[in-house]
Amino acid sequence: MHPIAFYLGDHPITWYGIMLALGFYAGFWTAGRRCRRDGLSPEKLMDLGPWLIVGGILGARMLYVATYWQESFATEPIWEIFMIQHGGLVYYGGLIGSILGCVLYTWLKKIPLWKISDALAPSIALGYVFGRIGCLLNGCCYGRACDLPWAIRFPADNPLHPPTTPVHPTEIYDSLLNLGLYLALAWMYRRKKFDGQIFALYLMCYAVTRSFVEMFRGDYDEAHQHGGLTPAHLVSIGTFATGLLLFFWRRHCSTKETIRPN
Repeated sequence: MHPIAFYLGDHPITWYGIMLALGFYAGFWTAGRRCRRDGLSPEKLMDLGPWLIVGGILGARMLYVATYWQESFATEPIWEIFMIQHGGLVYYGGLIGSILGCVLYTWLKKIPLWKISDALAPSIALGYVFGRIGCLLNGCCYGRACDLPWAIRFPADNPLHPPTTPVHPTEIYDSLLNLGLYLALAWMYRRKKFDGQIFALYLMCYAVTRSFVEMFRGDYDEAHQHGGLTPAHLVSIGTFATGLLLFFWRRHCSTKETIRPN
């Protein structure tokens, strides 16, 4: 479990970056196949790609900077904010940034937002699987100490200094749960009743799985825990509520369109 995969000259190529790239590739490839089933152009999805990637990276970095400003940025030069290669991305920020990028792109190109959101939703979960494996190889997002048979240890020379004692493999928990979520959403996609249904289900289900895994996380200090809840717990509450409201709103809109007189 070492962060560096190999070097290109003097430039290190990290496992985290490789897994993120694989996650984006797997996500776009599977979403493109679903687009064809729903009458959407896979080329439009590819054009959407840069908007999702840029929005995701910006959102993930901005939320990380906002969360850890005092510890990591207040006393550093201002350009440290942009040093993503030093680490520091928050998934929920990336999700929000990608959603904003998708909304803007579909509005500009007059593409049905909820159809393409449904096509993307299972693939978001699939891409997340790769991302969390990247976290495992990187040595971040680790769990609390435990003595279970499947506990893992990080090497002492990891530059992020994760604990070298046995800990919960929370990155693996997250990956397995999201692999299951991907399979379930892909199955539901072929049986969906209205546009927006699959994306709403993703928001609700991800909030639940993330909240479960957060109970085993060990990389938060006391300043970032509130009554036993982590920042991700708090965001998950809002994410679940958003998904629930979206589900009933989109179902209501679908019902109105079905009974609308000719």
